[in-house]
Amino acid sequence: MQLEEANRIVEVKNVKIVFKSHGDFSRLRRYLSKVKDPVTLKHLQKYGEEGVRLLKEATPVDSGTTAASWSYEIENDGSRYSIVFYNSNVVDGWFNVALMLDVGHGTGKGGWVEGLNYIDPAIQPVFEKMARDLWMEVTNL
Repeated sequence: MQLEEANRIVEVKNVKIVFKSHGDFSRLRRYLSKVKDPVTLKHLQKYGEEGVRLLKEATPVDSGTTAASWSYEIENDGSRYSIVFYNSNVVDGWFNVALMLDVGHGTGKGGWVEGLNYIDPAIQPVFEKMARDLWMEVTNL
């Protein structure tokens, strides 16, 4: 590689970079063993249960079926965990009542029922608390 510098040519050949360390890595190994899995199933269950509670409270109540139909599952694909919330109140195999209450739906006769937008505001505090708690967990290791 050549660099032109004020009308002169400087040729740069191999550059050797060396890192040296003294001592052992026992403290680093101890730290890494603590942080390799700071999120446990117990943590996620707590947030899942809290999310279901908040969704039940926020769901509009007529018969109470939709509010009582919330649940959650914790999924792990090997590299990440997810908390997935479900509502099992489905009519005719496709009409998810909770979702339709949230986003709105057609009436079948050309009308429209406006959604109530209750799911996101209900669950947002759980996500915020989870982010705060997990950040504290990781930074306190």
